[in-house]
Amino acid sequence: MAVVGAGSWGTTLANLLADKGLGVHLWVREEEVYEDLQQNRRNHAFLPGVRLASTIAFSRALPEVLQDATLVLMAVPSHAFREVLRALKPWFPSGGMLLSATKGMEMDSLLTMEGVTREELGPEIHYAVLSGPSFAREVAQRQPTAATIASRQREVAQFLQKLCYTHYFRIYTSRDVTGVELAGALKNIFAIGAGILGGMGLGENPRAALITRGLAEMTRLGVRLGANPLTLTGLAGVGDLILTCTGIQSRNFQVGLKLGQGQALEQILGAMTMVAEGVKASRAAHLLAERLGVDVPLVTAIYKILYEGLAPKEAIKKLMTRELRDELEAMSETW
Repeated sequence: MAVVGAGSWGTTLANLLADKGLGVHLWVREEEVYEDLQQNRRNHAFLPGVRLASTIAFSRALPEVLQDATLVLMAVPSHAFREVLRALKPWFPSGGMLLSATKGMEMDSLLTMEGVTREELGPEIHYAVLSGPSFAREVAQRQPTAATIASRQREVAQFLQKLCYTHYFRIYTSRDVTGVELAGALKNIFAIGAGILGGMGLGENPRAALITRGLAEMTRLGVRLGANPLTLTGLAGVGDLILTCTGIQSRNFQVGLKLGQGQALEQILGAMTMVAEGVKASRAAHLLAERLGVDVPLVTAIYKILYEGLAPKEAIKKLMTRELRDELEAMSETW
């Protein structure tokens, strides 16, 4: 099988599948990462301290990686997803499956990765998405983790469930691709918000409020797009939301933390080797909610902090002084 993308998550998943005895070919974009993998079987840039299985083959050529593959696992950032799909399209296996491990939204189209995939590879593609509360490093360390694979074709989800399952990586299936993908994108936005609160020196009360109301916004927007609200209470929804809003390993949390401490966004992103998907997702989600007429005050506030220079203290003041409401009535609008 082919794994496209040698960041922390792509490398981890390639290693997990190779450890199960599967033949894995990993596509690597960066020359220095490729040399490190070839010489040392280590990815010091994105997954330091982990030696990879001897059976993984590495390549910088997509035709070579896709040769004889029946499953393509995409683990590239959302902003590169369409470009990479277009590049691999001539060699994509006829009747093959595509499993996305990307959590984000495309900036221009406001699509999740399913929408991008169907535009580029056709509406009949056998598509699935892997998501849930899973820091790559902990999966690589074989710590017990649970995640969800969603596909509109039940047999595809069940096949991939068995393929990816290990004694430390438990997989549940779903048919709600929209809910799973949207949750994976939106939770990164709220993780930035949680990091901002931490950087400002605030405590647990505001973080709990952000997580809870973030879940309400996630559900409100998800239902408007056709997601099952129960999906947002599961692993891909509240599970991943809790992880990224409380775990200091989260890149998005770290971006927010530095923002809350007064650093400029450009400086923060310039010092990072990995992508914080929540920065781009905040703009896409803000524009999508505006288009659909969905009320998402937290998403809007985080977007304005990132893109319009709104001071975090002012953002909190605006949120706390909004019109008072009944909680259940507000939630009923969501459902």
